[in-house]
Amino acid sequence: MTTRLATRTRAFGVILKLIVSEPATAEAMVELRAKRERLRRSAVGQLVFGRPSRAVDTTDLVIETGSRLHVHRPKGLDGPLPVVVNFHGGGWAIGTPEQSDWLASRVAELTGSVVVSPTYRLAPEHPYPAAVDDAWAVLRWVADHAAELGGDPTRLAVMGDSVGGNLAAVIALMARDAGGPALRAQVLVYPAVEMYERYPSEDANAHALVLTSKQMHTFAHLYLGESYGVEDWQASPIRATSHADLPPALILTAFHDPLRDHGSTYADALRAAGSEAELRDYGPGIHGFASLPGVVPVAREALADVVAFLHRTL
Repeated sequence: MTTRLATRTRAFGVILKLIVSEPATAEAMVELRAKRERLRRSAVGQLVFGRPSRAVDTTDLVIETGSRLHVHRPKGLDGPLPVVVNFHGGGWAIGTPEQSDWLASRVAELTGSVVVSPTYRLAPEHPYPAAVDDAWAVLRWVADHAAELGGDPTRLAVMGDSVGGNLAAVIALMARDAGGPALRAQVLVYPAVEMYERYPSEDANAHALVLTSKQMHTFAHLYLGESYGVEDWQASPIRATSHADLPPALILTAFHDPLRDHGSTYADALRAAGSEAELRDYGPGIHGFASLPGVVPVAREALADVVAFLHRTL
């Protein structure tokens, strides 16, 4: 496996460090949201983040719980279709569903699924467990209203990248413990599964592109707020008492990512408990690569792996 970063990936990293400083305070984090969204919407941002598939219809609706659902539905397909609930990343403090449009819309197109990407309340204004509460409410709403989306409530999956992977893993555990909604799969893209323990990949990639060790801890403090130090599995899904009887998991990691060992450790925990887990590591990958197809070519390989897994499980 080659681990050499593509030239465009390295160039992106250099430019990113020049134009975006690491937020160290709550105020700086809030300011970063607007700056990041302006970048995403710009012509350059469209090249970096990729554009949505033209083979899907995209609509938005706000549900009773307050979350906005950004919904991708394949054109020309009659329902009911499988449904994938996809949680965006951003350290629980920044980000929008639209940042995942390239991946989410293509998953919808290539798997023939309805992909629902919700908003959830962000820290520091809304600390833990607000994001978990919103994610759980969204899953239950989607299960109850799948027909309204053209979906099949018996063919549900969750997906998420980075802290969205954290939320997806937590929601899968909650659904198991609550006796439903029944999930057929979970796709965890470079997930954060532990709040405090420092794994070797964090030391190896402490100053990596996109996400640094310092940023990881800033995000954790902002997300947990006054609850920092809590050992709940709803914050750190690796700490769940049991990882048995969970839906099959596909876990994607990137070699140049401080969170790399989070994914492999979680895969080990699932397998040890008898749950199915596939682990895919991408050598030329950096944190966030699945949402950066314009600068990280291996994003397309990851998309193909996600599509193949969902075809099998849904």
